[in-house]
Amino acid sequence: MGYADDYKDCAWIDFETMEKFMNETLVAIGVPQDQADIISDVLIESDKRGIDSHGIGRLKPIYLDRIDAGIMETVTKIDIIKDEKACSVLDGNNGLGHVVAKKAMEMAIDKAKEFGLGMTAVRNSTHYGIAGYYSLMAIKEGMIGITGTNARPSIAPTNGVENMLGTNPLTIGFPTDEEFPFVLDCATSVSQRGKIEVYGRAGKDLPPGWVIGLDGTTRTDTQQILDDLNTGKAALAPLGGIGEETAGFKGYGYATVVEVLSAALQDGQYLKDLNGFDENGKKIPYPLGHFFIAIDPAKFLGVDTFKKIAGNIMRDLRNSQKAPGADKIYTAGEKEYEAWQYRKEHGCPVPPVLQKQMVVLRDRFNLNYKFNFEK
Repeated sequence: MGYADDYKDCAWIDFETMEKFMNETLVAIGVPQDQADIISDVLIESDKRGIDSHGIGRLKPIYLDRIDAGIMETVTKIDIIKDEKACSVLDGNNGLGHVVAKKAMEMAIDKAKEFGLGMTAVRNSTHYGIAGYYSLMAIKEGMIGITGTNARPSIAPTNGVENMLGTNPLTIGFPTDEEFPFVLDCATSVSQRGKIEVYGRAGKDLPPGWVIGLDGTTRTDTQQILDDLNTGKAALAPLGGIGEETAGFKGYGYATVVEVLSAALQDGQYLKDLNGFDENGKKIPYPLGHFFIAIDPAKFLGVDTFKKIAGNIMRDLRNSQKAPGADKIYTAGEKEYEAWQYRKEHGCPVPPVLQKQMVVLRDRFNLNYKFNFEK
């Protein structure tokens, strides 16, 4: 992860250039500068951490294309629906999810500083990038950060084949006394659409067990799967896999938890209401819901105590007996830290498909860039 051999077909672009390019592209399509700053910061954090499915790779197909389609607002207006001591509810008015989410986690953190715990529920938002970004916001304040979001239907319930639940990440992060924090940022499906898109850009078939077809068997044909996920002819398997034998019901259950917390607290939309099409097949917004929780260890027995014990647990796990042939045991957030150690010197890897997208965007908005992959 994060090494040149893994990205042999990629161009490497420094992060300052990449973030500036994304920022200027967002402003050019109509996003206010202060909001473009937030969005580009979330996207570049993904690329810095080696999460290639949610950085520059999402700029055009998720955000710009949806703005062009009229199903995502360029100017994000946030309404505070309710604001109690430790709890709040926001409405994102179909604005850019990163902007709404940053505001929501800031509110949760402020409440946690006062009460020990704070929670914000959000409705009518949109895709908010990597969930781990918002947990990292809490971590920087010495807190535990938890967030989740529902998404367009992708996961089939255990013993079913219809895509009903979103990939619904349940993300938890906390500080330790080590150089990097613990950040568990993953979908409640075996894999997520973004990872499948990475396979598609690489022209690779999927591993068995990631996707289930209408006949109840696994599928590996990546490009057709990307189309069929949108039409309901394929669905993602929940964590644990297809059926009950490998405990797929556990991932199904966690995905359901995220769905409820992303809809029921804030009177938001859920399941098939998030499929992005009306009854006539016309594209409509994805009115997503999110939730954000901040917990302040200072209100318990202190931040230093928390960090030390958390760090001890991480070290004990990594130092436990390895399986034959295994080089290393990781804890959550460590691979992302390693990716950053390499990428901060080399930049962001950009495969040929994304190179073409960047050129198209540059030319469309008349931006002044000459990329290093252009002859």
